[in-house]
Formats: sequence, structure tokens, C-alpha cells
Amino acid sequence: MSVLESGPWIGGEEVRTGHTEEVRDPYHGDVVGVVHLAGADEVSRALDLADRAFRDRVAELPLYKKIEILERAAQLLEEQKESFTQLIVKEVAKPYSLALGEVKRGIVNIKSAVAFLYQIRGESLPLDFHPQATGKWGVVRRFPVGPVLAITPFNFPLNLALHKILPGVVAGTPIILKPPPQAPLTAIRLGQLFIEAGWPPEALSVVPTTNELAETMVRDERIALLTFTGSAKVGWYLKSIAGRKKVLLELGGNAGVIVHEDADLDQAARKIAKGGFLYSGQICISVQRVFVHTSIYEPFREKLKSFVAQLKVGDPQDPETDLSCQVSDREADRAWAWIQEALEAGAKPWPDPPKREGRTLYPVIFENVPESAKIWDEEAFAPLVCLKPYQTFEEALEGVNRTKYGLQAGVFTQNLSLALQAFETLQVGGVMINESPTFRVDPMPYGGIKASGLGREGIAYAYLEYTEPRLLVIKGM
Repeated sequence: MSVLESGPWIGGEEVRTGHTEEVRDPYHGDVVGVVHLAGADEVSRALDLADRAFRDRVAELPLYKKIEILERAAQLLEEQKESFTQLIVKEVAKPYSLALGEVKRGIVNIKSAVAFLYQIRGESLPLDFHPQATGKWGVVRRFPVGPVLAITPFNFPLNLALHKILPGVVAGTPIILKPPPQAPLTAIRLGQLFIEAGWPPEALSVVPTTNELAETMVRDERIALLTFTGSAKVGWYLKSIAGRKKVLLELGGNAGVIVHEDADLDQAARKIAKGGFLYSGQICISVQRVFVHTSIYEPFREKLKSFVAQLKVGDPQDPETDLSCQVSDREADRAWAWIQEALEAGAKPWPDPPKREGRTLYPVIFENVPESAKIWDEEAFAPLVCLKPYQTFEEALEGVNRTKYGLQAGVFTQNLSLALQAFETLQVGGVMINESPTFRVDPMPYGGIKASGLGREGIAYAYLEYTEPRLLVIKGM
């Protein structure tokens, strides 16, 4: 792939600011591209255009036009599937098969937005519960809240950007997308694709910029909604400076899984191996804490080792690769330091010792991990899984809940009563039965509670965040 040069995409035009940063392949170290960063002038222009677009045009787009735009966007993404896949592989070292899967998911994500447009309804309601309301009735419709600022992470540079853009198209809100520094090229190309598909140029800006200038957009009163996916620390800080605007946060987790004594051990071990280690654990719903019933602990552990041993570590360009490397030296160093901390606290690893080559961390299963250790208590974002035995199902449920996070959890059991008990008890946004918590289908309501965030993604649920109800009261003649 030749070196790309891109800049902020504002008002349907690419801007070359001269303030550039290199984008490097995390695995090979090659320069993938050069991106021009937006300065204060470009940020101000993007905000002005979004404000003007909301007042002048975007909210009035008819449904048929939105459908045409989305159908064309899905067609363009299908046509450019391979080039987007290769760009994702290069920008963030995502293994080829997973990058291709992300693009395919993106196409389905767009098509689900088209389907949702056909389902949008208002409501009418009687009001004559009081004598003064006799002869009156009401109509409720949802209207777009206003310009949206979307901030996305590196790990799903295409599909997580779509989770921000698509509700904006459906609701009729202008969007300013601030992409991650590790993967701005995918986001810029996606923005160009939507403009080519027919979305008004002034209503979508892709603005790679510094964190300082991103904060000015978060604080700007012209932004009506901030939607952020990333770390809990950054997300809650941005909420604290966002003022009166709506805030949608999709943050991290340390996903817990329960493997009960009646579980299908092969199924559980296979799904947990994939859920904990694919893409080097750099997924916010990656399996991290696994509670295993004492009666099946040893056979499950050996099955899990067997499935993990089959995972291929290597070049992300290889279609057979399951995990390659961490996205940066800093992230590899951080995860390795957390591993060393756990070892010093008495954690027992397999294999022993854990293995690292540069940015590449090899899969490791831990036992005897203190709950105070960062690899248990925080979001590891690394290829590791921690095992812990339990005796009663209630003990396991309490263990999963004993964390500040609450994104998704998994339970492997054949007992419907226990599955329902888990659903009622686990303090998370989603409970997966006989499935890894890493499972996600894009239309489903996705999000967490506690430190894991606010609100839900998935087109039907994000639409509610991007809009607000408005009541019309009419008195009959």
C-alpha cells in the first residue's frame, strides 16, 4: 500500500493544514500515511457548518432521500470492501479476517439503519383526563437535538464511526467526527464515502485534531450531543466539561464470565478463548474474568489451554492470524507492567513465564490473581484471561458484580432458572447466555452501567439519544 496523505474533511473539501503527523503500521512500523491535523480555524469552521446545516437543511431531508443516501453508502462500502479492510489492517494491526469482518458488519449496520427508517412512528394520545382538556388531543414526534460531536477509538475505526454517523443520518443531525490519532485515515475515507453517497457536505466533518482542540468542541454550546467511545477515565472527564448538552458514553469493562458445572465445556472454552484473545484483547467487551465451578475447574482449564494454544500470533496480513500486537509501545508497556505487577502479587501464569516480543504480547491465562491487581480490577485491553473457582452460583454472580464496570457478561449453563437469575442479578448492560460477553450484533442495544457508560448504541436506541420528543396539542372544533 502506498503512503497516503489526508487532511480534515470539512464542507465537502479536504484541508491541508501543514501540521502533519505520521500514521504507522503498529506491527511492521511502516508509514501508512500522513495526516494533516485541524487547527483552531478548521475546528471553528466545522462547528459553524454544523450549526448552519442544522438550521438550514439537514433536519428537513425527507425519508426517501435518507434511504437513498444510506443504500448508496452501503453499495459504496461493498465496492470498497477490500481497500477499507487493508487500511484497517495497516492502521491498527487488526488481523485481516477480523478487519474484513468489521467491514462486513459495517455494511449490515448501514442496512439496519435503512430498515429502521421504515419503522419510525409518532404517537397520538388522549388528553381529556381533566375537564379543561375536553376536546383536546395530542401528537408526539421526535425531532433531532442538534449538531453531534462524535469521538471514536482505534480498535474498530470503521464500525464504531458508523455507530455515530448512522443515527445522525436517520435523525437528521449534522455530525463532527473526531477520529483516533492511530486510525484517522479510515475515518476520513468513511466521511468521503458518505458525502459521495449524497449526505450534505456541510453536515459531516471529519476532524483529526489535538485533544486540546477536541475539548473546545466538547465545551462549545453549538454542540447538542456528545457521543464518545473510549476509556472510562477520558469519557467521564469529557462529561464533566460538556455543560448542558446530552452525553452518550460507551466506555470500557473487564467482562466477567461464569462457567457453571452443567456447561458444555468445549463450547465454553472455545468461545472464551476467542472472546479473550482475538485482536490481542483490544476489545472493550473482551473476556477478562472467568468464574469456573470447582467441580469442573481443572478440565475446563485444560480445555481452555488447548483452544488458546491453537490461536495464531503473527502478521495481521495473514488471513490465518488471530492476534498480532498492541496498538502502540505505550499500550504494550502498560499491559506488560500490569502483568508484572500481578506476578509479583502471586498470580500464576500459563505459559510460565509470559512472553513478549516488542509490541506483541502472547496469550496468557492467569490463576490466583488478587482482585486488587490491575489485570483483574481494571480494563486490561490485552491478551490475558484470569480464572477463579467458585462453589455456589450466587458466589459467582457476586464476583461478576464486584467491579466498578458493567458492560456485558456471559453465563454458560443449561439451567434456564439460573440463566434468568443471572439476567435479573448481573449489573451489566447485556447478559449473554452460552455465549461470550464479546458477542455483539450491531442493531442490538449496546452499552453499560456504572463506570462503563451512559445510554445505548444500536440504531433504534441511539436514535432516541439523537432526538427529543415534542408534543403538539390540538383542540377540536
